[in-house]
Amino acid sequence: MRMSNRYSIPRNQLSPGCLFPHHPRMPELKWPLFGLTITTPRLELRVHREDDLPVLIGAAHSGIHDPGFMPFGVPWTDAESPEFEREFHRHYWRVKAEFSPTKWSLPFMVSVDGETIGVQDLRADDFPTRRAVWSGSWLRQDRQGQGIGKEMRFAILVLAFDHLGADLATSESLVGNESSMRVSQALGYEEDGHGRWAPRGEPLDSIRWRLTLEQFEQLRSNGHYATYEPVQVEGLTNACRILLGAEPPSS
Repeated sequence: MRMSNRYSIPRNQLSPGCLFPHHPRMPELKWPLFGLTITTPRLELRVHREDDLPVLIGAAHSGIHDPGFMPFGVPWTDAESPEFEREFHRHYWRVKAEFSPTKWSLPFMVSVDGETIGVQDLRADDFPTRRAVWSGSWLRQDRQGQGIGKEMRFAILVLAFDHLGADLATSESLVGNESSMRVSQALGYEEDGHGRWAPRGEPLDSIRWRLTLEQFEQLRSNGHYATYEPVQVEGLTNACRILLGAEPPSS
């Protein structure tokens, strides 16, 4: 005897690949960080989704740096199509698969007036204990030299220091990557030693940078960051904080 299911859901209300009823905010329900957005006077930063990858790949293909110099410790821009596109997707899936409160990477797609121009990444290892973050980024070459790199870095500093409870921000620049060094210097980072990478098989020294919460607050109170204010952070729910191992909001 075949029994009817009173609780069956019409197929047109099911999200593809999902057994839950369709909901307009389904991506945020499945991965709360998809709802996290930061806005500055010129920019919008939001955690990118798999559907955004073709647009991001197109932005990266338009050119990020002089081919004669590799500014990244991992030479991902050297890959040719179709390996470039495949590795772009692999990286996205890897970041999601390995995400935990003790080791995470939060890549923000950066847009100006709806046009995608780059990615600003915020990362942490053992954040609940160390309260330290690291940043990396890439920006379309035709948008460099306009102060956008500083503005997008400042946006994630506000997220880290004001909203997540970080007390240290770090970064690293390969020697020769002048634009990255200028961003760190302009935002008040101090040199914090040296490292070494070999992105194309030859050793390259790097400069490590650090900015403490106290330094950030002092510079901010003096108006040092006024050009990049105000910054609005939206969508940082308690579910997001749990995923990031962050402190609850202060009362």
